[in-house]
Amino acid sequence: MKTSLKKLRGSLWDQPMLAVAQNHLISYPTPSNLNGNYNWGVLAGLCLVLQIRTGIFLAMHYTAHVDLAFHSVQHLMRDVPNGWLLRYLHANGRSLFFIVVYMHLFRGLYYTSYAQPREFVWLVGVVILLIMILTAFIGYVLPWGQMSLWGRTVITSLASALPLVGTSIVGWLWGGFAVDNPTLNRFYSFHYLFPFILRRLSLVHLRALHQYGSTNPLGINAQSDLVDFYPYFYTKDLVAALRLSFGAAYLVNFNPELLGHPDNNIPANPYATPRHIVPEWYFLWVYAILRSIPNKLAGVRAIGLVFAALAALPYMHKPSCRGPSFRRLHKVLVWALIGDFMLLSYLGQQPVEPPYVVLGQRRTVRFFSLLIGLCVRAWADALLANFSLKKSHSKDFAC
Repeated sequence: MKTSLKKLRGSLWDQPMLAVAQNHLISYPTPSNLNGNYNWGVLAGLCLVLQIRTGIFLAMHYTAHVDLAFHSVQHLMRDVPNGWLLRYLHANGRSLFFIVVYMHLFRGLYYTSYAQPREFVWLVGVVILLIMILTAFIGYVLPWGQMSLWGRTVITSLASALPLVGTSIVGWLWGGFAVDNPTLNRFYSFHYLFPFILRRLSLVHLRALHQYGSTNPLGINAQSDLVDFYPYFYTKDLVAALRLSFGAAYLVNFNPELLGHPDNNIPANPYATPRHIVPEWYFLWVYAILRSIPNKLAGVRAIGLVFAALAALPYMHKPSCRGPSFRRLHKVLVWALIGDFMLLSYLGQQPVEPPYVVLGQRRTVRFFSLLIGLCVRAWADALLANFSLKKSHSKDFAC
């Protein structure tokens, strides 16, 4: 009887759909020395699932029209059963999603998870972050509050800085000569589409990671010390997911507007400019960089340089020198970059007046210096590794 049950269980796991879960979620070989910093990827996947599911139900009650959008959101909050729960889950889940993804990004920088042969994993992650930023910005506009309208006007006008095609892109995004109903319809369509693109890219990201296996904090080859993902790391991820759930429950039930902006609870008024236009907190570092550079085109190029530098890191790093335990300067650079990121986020929400303008410019220069320093450090490590390898080969040949 036991033998037949084992055969039945084995045949079930051999089915195509269940075999994927078996290979990637249960028996996936994982380094035994992973710490809590390697939970962020799973938490990001859970946040994406939450956003897609709540977004589908929110779309059932939303009206993409400038005269009705704000009122449809208020109707959802007041009249639809548990509508407030759906909206606050989606709004605060968005913030938690960005917290998790930023932690995931900085963990990858700290532990040099971008090194070859996992460069494709890193590149897909950079694309995911870029699409996330676009999706969140588009979604922030949909409630059609005061900050939504003016934030959209300021950000979309940045596209006009692009040579030759900038004016055409702005006209296409607006659907006219100003932000109006066609703009809202376009953004609503994109906001519904992009999460499914993110879902597909996340699966590609996961598949590319599992092709070569996970890295580990020491950055060494751990093929001789692997354990199955289930039950050990499944339990660790479950504990992390419960902690994230408690955080989400606190925000939704006790302080749902903590990470939002109060002006967005006011209907959009194109004739009254807010005293201080600020985006959501997860865009503040971008906003601070854009404000610190007087030239519009130079600001757009600077943001592009951030993503270009992130994408270039895998091709400057030598796989033989990976772990931060053996690279003290690398650790200092990453921690300094994290600190500068937080300071830029703080300065981005401050008014455009002294001393915040000068501080923002200094921090922007320091941010790019640290980012370029990471790239130069990776290139120098690769150069020294190649030099030592050639030297050892020449000694062996002489012997």
